[in-house]
Amino acid sequence: MPAPRIVRPGADEHIAYYGKYITLVPGDDAWPALEFQLDETLRLLRPLDEKAALHRYQPGKWSVKETVGHVFDVERVFAYRSLRFARADETPLPGFDENKWVPAATFDQRPLMELVDELRTTRAATLAMLRGFDEDAFGRGGAANDAHITVRAMAWIIAGHERHHRQLLRERYGLS
Repeated sequence: MPAPRIVRPGADEHIAYYGKYITLVPGDDAWPALEFQLDETLRLLRPLDEKAALHRYQPGKWSVKETVGHVFDVERVFAYRSLRFARADETPLPGFDENKWVPAATFDQRPLMELVDELRTTRAATLAMLRGFDEDAFGRGGAANDAHITVRAMAWIIAGHERHHRQLLRERYGLS
């Protein structure tokens, strides 16, 4: 079955905060970004050794490893929310505090290539789930962290969030 087209969400499908991620995704269909842009992120990460993966661009900021873990944690949260709403579950979902999650995850104690593999497999699972949604599912939404959001918007946010952190890895961590 061909991948569904995931058209750009309207401003009424998410809170303004998420617009910064959505605008990072090129084109009028999120699917190509979701399917192919992760390769660029993986190319940035694979050459790093363990010492480089522990680099922080400033004291108190996340390491490269912590950034990678944060990206797949957020993708999982948004994929879970997407599944719930796509299945017409209208139960309001809570928010989460990434600044508490990252230290609790102890990403710096894990090998970088293990984290890279988890990022890759998380995206593969997200893609498999999204492939199963029809147009109606992408239009469904609900309350997450006390704000309305649609499944379509979350697909774009997943792509834009990864792209945002890839840019930070280049600009602030000096990866190329």
